[in-house]
Amino acid sequence: MGLGVSLILIAAGAILTWGVTAEASGLDVNAIGVILMVVGLISFVLSLVLWQSWWGPGYFSRGGYVEGGPARPWTRRRTTYVEDEPPPPGGPPPPP
Repeated sequence: MGLGVSLILIAAGAILTWGVTAEASGLDVNAIGVILMVVGLISFVLSLVLWQSWWGPGYFSRGGYVEGGPARPWTRRRTTYVEDEPPPPGGPPPPP
């Protein structure tokens, strides 16, 4: 969930808790409102904590110049790792 959905959950929970006076048989509207507010608050806090590691502030920030670095320093460089397979055991020796 994002910040927007979290705020909507908090607002809906607040409306159910303090704004609705109707009674429903088998449902406690106040409890549902409090649950929505708690879930929205937890989601809001987690979104703020994880904001930096995804698309949050600093993703498009410019870094310093590095020799042989990417042409556009504001993009992240994709790194590819290649592992060589060892020769099969008992085969001919590698060529010189």
